[in-house]
Amino acid sequence: MKKSISLMVAGLLLALPTLALAEDAPVSEMSYILNTFSFLIMGILVMWMAAGFGMLEAGLVRSKNVATICLKNISLFGIAGILFYLMGYNLMYAGVDGGYIGSLGLWGADDAAALAGDYSAGYSASSDWFFQMVFCGAACSIVSGCVAERIKLWSFLLFCAILCGVIYPIQGSWGWGGGWLSEMGFADYAGSTIVHSVGGWAAFTGAIILGARKGKYGKDGSVKPMPGSNIPLATLGTFILWMGWYGFNGGSVLALGDAASAIEMGNVIANTNLAACGGMIAAMIMVQVLYKKVDVTMGLNGALAGLVSITAGPASPSLGAAILIGGVGGILVVLAVPLFDKLKIDDVVGALSVHLVCGIWGTMAVPFTDPETSFWVQFVGVAATGIYVMIASSIVWLALKYTIGIRASEEDEYRGLDLSEIGMEAYPDFQTIHIGGGTGMPSNVAAQAMNAAVSKPVKQS
Repeated sequence: MKKSISLMVAGLLLALPTLALAEDAPVSEMSYILNTFSFLIMGILVMWMAAGFGMLEAGLVRSKNVATICLKNISLFGIAGILFYLMGYNLMYAGVDGGYIGSLGLWGADDAAALAGDYSAGYSASSDWFFQMVFCGAACSIVSGCVAERIKLWSFLLFCAILCGVIYPIQGSWGWGGGWLSEMGFADYAGSTIVHSVGGWAAFTGAIILGARKGKYGKDGSVKPMPGSNIPLATLGTFILWMGWYGFNGGSVLALGDAASAIEMGNVIANTNLAACGGMIAAMIMVQVLYKKVDVTMGLNGALAGLVSITAGPASPSLGAAILIGGVGGILVVLAVPLFDKLKIDDVVGALSVHLVCGIWGTMAVPFTDPETSFWVQFVGVAATGIYVMIASSIVWLALKYTIGIRASEEDEYRGLDLSEIGMEAYPDFQTIHIGGGTGMPSNVAAQAMNAAVSKPVKQS
């Protein structure tokens, strides 16, 4: 007995230095470190989504436009970073105070309080800026795929600069910057509306003003499929986006410094994953029922539809509800793709169906699982954001159209933007001859699996 007591006392004496260190390290400092770490790691995952958008779009455009779409996706991310520093962040977060817009000016980090031992800010300023900036880049990426294959490179990048520097942050201030929608109780956890439908509305107005690709729609109402160049690449892009979405939604907990935040993050990521599963499976079943064959690209867009749908409220649903929310998104994508074709709105990669339609659905679905939210307030947020972005985007698109022009010439479009815009091909050893005709099926995104068109590679001499 005496030996046991002696061992216990010795153990306590050995543990005293460790206990003292733990007591000396303030919990608030540890929370500050963990919150900052979460912002940085989750922000890196969101940046990884830029690669996903790039690969998805590169796979769904024709081979003669692949190099241009790659350049667009990496350059728009650079533009987003610079513009969000120059003006975007402050317009979105500085001095909104229940209003409609923040302040104009350069963003600058201020961590003096934390360096002096006051950790009440919760996380470092630069980690917050980085996390918010990559969301801005994601909104801009949505536009790229929709208007692909016929827009001039520099006209598109100028639009991106205005979207990232002005249009996106102003509407973002309403919900996330403490603006008027936030005061009303509008709920958009990670951005079904503030990010995804904003990109969708900007793409929607751009596609209308730009017009469809040559030969896409016949005078008799037929739709000519224009199959993408690389389905494996599009599939890889979808996997990357799916993975990046864990940072997109999980990081939107905005904390990791306590057990409650860690539990919430786990729930958010689990719901995000299952919503993607539900969207993908629902889309596959839906397209099988409607067209008697399963289409790869519909499955891919179904997964993305589920992810967009859950983004507005990933913390409150049960796992089963998350599957249902994502599943409805997957069904909506299958129905929306041919609808946009009937309206002769040419969306190359299905961005409108995924990000706009499912962004609206996901935002309106929040009150089903979160009793503290209101359908009316959610509708006001969706409508106000849509009206603002459509008006602002239309002004910018039209200004570009009647000054420097936004549409590539018919000859350049026929040759492909890789040669006409940048003088470089993604696949220089091969050229692709496309032979196709109307089938009545959803164009582009459903064409490959339906054998509506044939793509034959020919080795160049």
